[in-house]
Amino acid sequence: MLAVTHCVLDDAALQHLLIEDVPYGDLTTEALAISERAARIQFTARDAMTVCGTEEARRLCELCGATATLHTPSGQVAPPGTLLLTADGTVAAVHHVWKTAQTLLEWCAGVATRAAAIQTAAICGHPDAIVAVTRKNVPGVRQLAVKACRAGGAVMHRCGLSETVLIFAEHRQFLGDESPNTTLARLRRQCPEKRIVVEVNTPAEALQWANADVLQLEKFTPAAVAEVVDLTAQLNTSPLIAAAGGIHADNAADYARAGARLLVTSAPHIAPPRDVQVRFHCA
Repeated sequence: MLAVTHCVLDDAALQHLLIEDVPYGDLTTEALAISERAARIQFTARDAMTVCGTEEARRLCELCGATATLHTPSGQVAPPGTLLLTADGTVAAVHHVWKTAQTLLEWCAGVATRAAAIQTAAICGHPDAIVAVTRKNVPGVRQLAVKACRAGGAVMHRCGLSETVLIFAEHRQFLGDESPNTTLARLRRQCPEKRIVVEVNTPAEALQWANADVLQLEKFTPAAVAEVVDLTAQLNTSPLIAAAGGIHADNAADYARAGARLLVTSAPHIAPPRDVQVRFHCA
């Protein structure tokens, strides 16, 4: 897996997460009069997982005044029982960071683990198959979502509208009578450094737009993908074939065997979190 071992959120964003959880202090810890006692917090993988977010969790601990040690960086595959992170500080500090760091680790690991599972399945279908994750993440978490998908060995399909040229049917309905080849030539003049991707919904549309650099086949069956691969192979220029819509670990190999070399999916974004166990110790 690709280890993404830098912190993608700056201190301001991390502080915002902490303030969200502890806006006015920790009432229970303060009322018990234990805030200044020494403590250690330990984060351990309870589930098997592809780890992600330990760098952010470490920095969260530091922002709360604790001294943190990262034991397993993002991108590593961790069996149950793997020590991820420890931090030493006051009881107030470790209780402050507890749930924010734990939840971040669990959510990030869920996304990374599912991305890794789909990528592993795709490679079983063809060694050159690549999983590309869409931008269909929960709003507000894109930086962490991108990190988690990359930690799982996937690439990003696109991180936003500003970076790629992807023509949907929702664009084409406004083009009037302009031919596909005319549209493609115009885009290549306008964006000469970009590959032109066109999403199509039928084999007939795929042939109409076959001069694109990438044909994205939306909700095609593996058999229909294979049909398009065969049809475009007979042309002078063969586009890269991407399969999109409903791609997951159970069918990724089938799509790769059918000839799709890029598997476009949103599935990692709705992965269940992986379980991270937290233990406290008196220091």
